[in-house]
Order: sequence, then structure tokens, then C-alpha cells
Amino acid sequence: MAKMTDDYPGKEITTDTLKQQLIQETEVKKTEDSKFPTEVIDLPSEGKLYPEGHPLRTGQIEMKYMTAKEEDILTSQNLIQKGIVIDMLLRSLIVSNGEGAIVNYDDLVIGDKNAIMVAARVLGYGSDYPVEIPCPKCQAKQTETVDLAGLENKDVDIVNDSNTFEFVLPLSKKTLTFKLLSHSDEEKIQAEVKRMKKKTHSSVISYDLTSRLKQVITAVDGDETIKAINNFVENEFISRDSLAFRNNLEKVTPDVDMSVYFECDECGHEDSVNIPMTVEFFWPRS
Repeated sequence: MAKMTDDYPGKEITTDTLKQQLIQETEVKKTEDSKFPTEVIDLPSEGKLYPEGHPLRTGQIEMKYMTAKEEDILTSQNLIQKGIVIDMLLRSLIVSNGEGAIVNYDDLVIGDKNAIMVAARVLGYGSDYPVEIPCPKCQAKQTETVDLAGLENKDVDIVNDSNTFEFVLPLSKKTLTFKLLSHSDEEKIQAEVKRMKKKTHSSVISYDLTSRLKQVITAVDGDETIKAINNFVENEFISRDSLAFRNNLEKVTPDVDMSVYFECDECGHEDSVNIPMTVEFFWPRS
């Protein structure tokens, strides 16, 4: 969900200077923003993926309602072109951890960030989200109005009390230690993808999967060195093991459940489908 479909404006961060300037402006205005009404939302992670003493350990985020200032952010062509418009919006809306402590946006794991994004849409434009959904069977498209306020967090049994997990690969029997990605990790992935494209002069190969795996995996059979992890991902990670690992990663990742019941008007097919994320999620038609 953190990645929008191709019709979503802005896809990657390209100017660190602009980003840092906007972050500073957002932090300066936090005090004056506190006079606006706020809501406290529960995070999918329940705060368990953050270290003891970390502000996000509360498992909650206090957010303010969207104002004209945030709409200025959403309509900023510079932010849209730089691919940072949604991040700047969410930074502006976050007030605290629900107990008054400042939150570092970069520390948010992706599932929690997704929950904040849905909450921002509900607080800004209401819970009704009209969207065109293609039938999984006949591909006929029909418009549905999704109640975003009715979405629930994924049913994940969070047994860990830290962001450290282990998984034994079914074929190679190697033990992978891994973590769930944060916003800052996602930025590193995008930077690595860009670096690899420049290095190989290739616009065909995405490098997204290998770059992502290198950030997710923190050790291979106990070896935490970058050299060991990179070598494993690039040369030893059998496809069937990779698929099993990614399925397990999805299974243990707290997130918002973006699936809804769908019944096709054309062929009568019934299914559970994921809600398409289009430009109208944050840019609804008047």
C-alpha cells in the first residue's frame, strides 16, 4: 500500500535539500497546529516493533484534522514532482505519540505508516472512497464506494516484542534473521535502486526485489555482515526459498487490511479484492 499505482503523481525522492527544508518547516509549525482538534489512532504494530522507551512504543499516533495548510501541501507541484507530497502531508498531520512525545516519522514501520495514511484521508475528506474495481474473473470494471473507516488492521498474531524475526528456508535450511522495514529503510531501497540503474545503465531491470531483500534480511545463519547478506541475496537465494520467505514476511507484517468484499455486476463473481489506490485517494473530485 505504501506504493501507489502508476497514475499516482510523484514516485521517488530526488532532492534531499527540499525534503529537509520542508521537514524543518513542519516541525516549527507543530506548536501552533496543536490548537486544532485531533484524533488518536491505534497502530497495527501495537507499538511492539519499537524498542522500549521509544515514543512509538505507545502503539498510538495523535493526528490533527487536515486544514488549508495541508491542502497547500497536496497541491504543491514541486512536492508532487519530487515524489514527497504524501510524506510531507503525513509529517504535517502527526502531532505526537498520543502522550505528548514527538514522533520521528522515519522510524515508522510501513504498516503503521499505511494506517496513518488511511486515517489522514478519513480526517481530511471523509471515509467514503469511490473507486473503480476490475473483476478478477471477467475484468469488467465497476465503481464501488469503500468505507475507509470500516477497514480493520490485519489479523496478525504479534508474538515478537521487538523488530527481529527468524525464518528457516524450506529448501536450503538456512536461517534468515530479518526485520520489518521502516520509512527510512524504504528511502534507502529507492536510493539503492537508482544507484544500480546508473551503475548498469539499465532501465529495464528494476532491482527493487534484491534491494528490498538486502534491507529486510539482517543475518544469514547468524552472519550479520553486509558482504554475507549481499552474496546470499545475489547468488544463493533459490526462487522457491525466496517465495516462501516473502510469504512468511507478509504473514507476520502488521498492516491495514485493504481487502473488501466484491461482487461483479456483470458475471456474478464474488471475491475478496484489494482496494486500488488511485489519485483520488488524496485528490478526490469536487
